[in-house]
Amino acid sequence: MDSGRPIYRQSASRLTVAAHLFGILAFILMLVWLLHYRGGIEYHSDNPDRVFNVHAFLMLCGFIFLVGQAMMAYKTVLSQRVVRKSVHMLLHLIAIVVGVIGICAAFKYHDMIHAEDVYSLHSWIGLATFCLFCLQWVLGFFAFMFPRAAPDTRARMLPWHVFGGRALLYMAICAALTGLMEKATFLNLKHHRESRLINFIGLFVLLYGIFVDLTVGLARYV
Repeated sequence: MDSGRPIYRQSASRLTVAAHLFGILAFILMLVWLLHYRGGIEYHSDNPDRVFNVHAFLMLCGFIFLVGQAMMAYKTVLSQRVVRKSVHMLLHLIAIVVGVIGICAAFKYHDMIHAEDVYSLHSWIGLATFCLFCLQWVLGFFAFMFPRAAPDTRARMLPWHVFGGRALLYMAICAALTGLMEKATFLNLKHHRESRLINFIGLFVLLYGIFVDLTVGLARYV
């Protein structure tokens, strides 16, 4: 087993680089879409489309990207365990704050255009993911940070905590992809540059999640 560890370490390192690459590409393409095609990002705008863009930007680039970074930070950063745990928890907390603002932007957008709230599959998956994510953070904080559970309790909870985090990342990606396709449908985009741009955003988001998951999965061999 020891002779194989350098191989897994090298593989995990390459996967982490790939994950960052896809995450950054999704981030850049999202900005191109919202700024060039959709008119900009502004929470307090009188233009409902700009308000919606806040939701799309924060939930995709803030929430998903930061969650992936938090997962990889705990497994790949060369530092003391307490430092990695603190960074892991802090990035997740920032993601929650960003998520709250993004969800508020969605409700504000619906109010501005007099649309019904929480009616689509996208909104169901998104809200369920966010609520479960908050619960995961609270349980993780009290079990692993302060006041900390007993060692045997932490040992039993750890596999569920890891699995839950990976599952929630994929749920967030499902919410993002359904949201992108829902928006493309509303805009009646077909064979258009903007439609292809949205497809590439979704593709890079999915690849980002896959490579984050592979990084976390392989890191257990290191």
